[in-house]
Amino acid sequence: MESKAKAFGHPIHPMLIPFPLGLLATALIFDLIDMIFGNDNLARAAYYMIAAGIIAGLIAAIPGLIDWSAIPNGTRAKSIGLYHMVMNVIVLVLFAIAWLMRRDGIHDEETTPLILEIIGGGIAAVSGWFGGELVDRLGVGVDRGAHLDSPSGLSGRPASEGVPATATAPIRRP
Repeated sequence: MESKAKAFGHPIHPMLIPFPLGLLATALIFDLIDMIFGNDNLARAAYYMIAAGIIAGLIAAIPGLIDWSAIPNGTRAKSIGLYHMVMNVIVLVLFAIAWLMRRDGIHDEETTPLILEIIGGGIAAVSGWFGGELVDRLGVGVDRGAHLDSPSGLSGRPASEGVPATATAPIRRP
């Protein structure tokens, strides 16, 4: 199923998701380092990364929602996409609560924000697997007819153009 939200011939959602994932994961790592070694500078940096990650996640959700809306009802892809979306919303909510609980960007000996971040990070990993299932297994966001020699997305030509003759020949088994 080809993506409905594209830029320069490519789906927008997969282009944007590295930002919230990277920001929130790095914030969690920085907060863990702060917890172990007491580095308030990393905790402060994590505080701002969480804010940026939440904003980036909300932006990435828009093309994701557009693509999910185009998946036919009653399909496995629609269900998997719903799980993926709900989990991502939960991740953003958990990190937002953790962000709101902090004072001056640091934890002040309170472990609840860190626990929320750890739970959010775990859910994000599972949600990422569901996102991979959508693309790699179910073909959501993949151009119809895509193959190893498809023309560039910038060409304006269909991905199916130039299919090698061997790609359509039946496979002969001994």
